[in-house]
Amino acid sequence: MSKNPSSFWRVIWGAEYGLVAIGSGLSLLAIMLVTVLSVAGRYLFHTDLIPGAYNLIERVLFPLMVFWALPVAHRDGMFPKLELVMGGSLSHRARAVVALFVGLVELLVYGVLMYFIWIFVERAMIANRTVMIGVETWPMWPIAIMMPLAFGLMMLEMVRLIWRDVQIIRTGRSVQDDTDFGPPAETL
Repeated sequence: MSKNPSSFWRVIWGAEYGLVAIGSGLSLLAIMLVTVLSVAGRYLFHTDLIPGAYNLIERVLFPLMVFWALPVAHRDGMFPKLELVMGGSLSHRARAVVALFVGLVELLVYGVLMYFIWIFVERAMIANRTVMIGVETWPMWPIAIMMPLAFGLMMLEMVRLIWRDVQIIRTGRSVQDDTDFGPPAETL
């Protein structure tokens, strides 16, 4: 792989960071504001300022925050991986073989999860499933559709990593991590 990632990966990673920075960040801010207003209303004004605040947080804001953050958490290596126990005694090619095996197993597991998630989302959309927020009902599909989006982005990253490991096995050379697409070091 080249030192600079292709424009395709820049767009994908930019979308992932946008989901995290804007989507998850705003969800977290909304969770904090709803919580503060709910507690202030309950203890200072003895009234419910935001009816259905708990359901709003539990069924809308928190799932959005988590699912928008999953792809970047996976790409940045925040999930535990089997290859972490390999240590430094293996060659680049041997590490790539283990990483390739782990990546293929991950892709298979996430593929099965994606299948069942898609069935859930599809049935929710067909049945027009709703979420109860206060005394109103909101459609569930805008929240539920974020699950396959997040898992799809994670699976796309897994395919990229599998391809990288195949290249390492094929050439025997280590490949520099190309997920950092900031300005080149000489311009800093």
